[in-house]
Amino acid sequence: MVAVALTAYVIASAARRQRRHPSAAIAWVVALALMPYVALPLFLVFGARKTVRGPRKAQAWTPALADAAFDARSQLQALAVGLGMPLALPYRDLVVHRDGQGSLDRLIHLLQSARHSIDLSTFLVGNDGVGTRIFGLLAQRAREGVKVRLMIDGVGRYMGGARSLQPLKKAGVQVRLFASPWTSPPLGGRANLRNHRKIAAADRDWIWTGGRNLAQEYFLASLRGAGEPVPPWTDLTFDLRGPLAQQICLQFDTDWAAAGHERVTQGADAFESSAPAAGETMAQFLPSGPDQSDDAVHALLTDACFNSRRRILAVTPYFVPDDVLLMGLTLAARRGVQVDLVVPRRSNHLMADLVRPAALRDMAEAGARIWLTAGMMHAKLLVVDDAVAFAGSLNLDERSLFLNYEMMIAFYDPQAIGTFSQWAVELRSTAQLHRPQKVGVMREFGEGLLRWLTFQV
Repeated sequence: MVAVALTAYVIASAARRQRRHPSAAIAWVVALALMPYVALPLFLVFGARKTVRGPRKAQAWTPALADAAFDARSQLQALAVGLGMPLALPYRDLVVHRDGQGSLDRLIHLLQSARHSIDLSTFLVGNDGVGTRIFGLLAQRAREGVKVRLMIDGVGRYMGGARSLQPLKKAGVQVRLFASPWTSPPLGGRANLRNHRKIAAADRDWIWTGGRNLAQEYFLASLRGAGEPVPPWTDLTFDLRGPLAQQICLQFDTDWAAAGHERVTQGADAFESSAPAAGETMAQFLPSGPDQSDDAVHALLTDACFNSRRRILAVTPYFVPDDVLLMGLTLAARRGVQVDLVVPRRSNHLMADLVRPAALRDMAEAGARIWLTAGMMHAKLLVVDDAVAFAGSLNLDERSLFLNYEMMIAFYDPQAIGTFSQWAVELRSTAQLHRPQKVGVMREFGEGLLRWLTFQV
């Protein structure tokens, strides 16, 4: 049975080009060798990391990139192109939302303004006031003749309260669950692959995206059981228009087809880039996850850290990076780059808080500054020098980096970078500087064991 289990592991990993992290590979091999009757079924259900085979074809080198001064921005764009990411495209009317109320107002405005179509993808929808409002508006727009498509992650739906979808369907809303545990093939190995992308699109030209799910805590204050007010989580969303938004709508189409077990006809890389016209600003859509042959976003973040010269400003709710990304951050700090990491003092995931101290100590020992926010902070942002601002749905933890379907947008325009930087600096000003304390050998051993046992790749 051990031989059968290990053979299944080797064949599945090689055939699907899984490229597992060494820690994950060791964990699976040890489990399959010691407990084959238990580990093999778990591997067949949860063991997949990639859903595509073969390397993704890199985009053609374009004159717009070749003729540009080969600065840090051009270098990042060139690497993204070489990794098979979609080409940078123009966008306009970028609005970065300062708080939850502003974000909700922009989302409602987007949904109300749609004339032809609404596409909405989220990890979860809360069974609360915000979820009720969004569901009611989607049903209303469908009854008014707008084509409305709603996609919710199959597991995230139950985490949000498992509210009924029947009223939406009766109103004419098309609803799909992404990788639902009840409809997905049980032995495909994909039950652990979650869709964490957040996209709201109106008429395929205006998108709202970022880190917020559609639940009360992401936007507005709520009440505890005793009536005590609870402030909303700090998060980061934004909206924009133009060709970049149209490109992201193609990604929604791809995910929609995958959720319905349909054949994908074209992806987000279908757009062709050209030199920006006068006054146009460019950004690059960066999808990440099992539907990508390589871990391109992880490679881009790591490369940006290794090539940083002045500052790195990272905002993430969960900080459990792999060794390579952690090395990029710590080496940058050791060579004099100002590295600031903003994380919540206590997040909504206990396990992430328990396994992060070792990485925080490494950061502090290298000279990085760690800032703890008092309340829950769910934003995802990485600003490197004045070259790029990565914003979207990806956390700096191994599940987001290597397992989830995620998306980031790389902004290269100085004004956009400045806007995101200012948002992060204001957040940092409200946080408290953290100085990790040294711990004993047994504590370090326990943290390492816990991280190994809970490694999710």
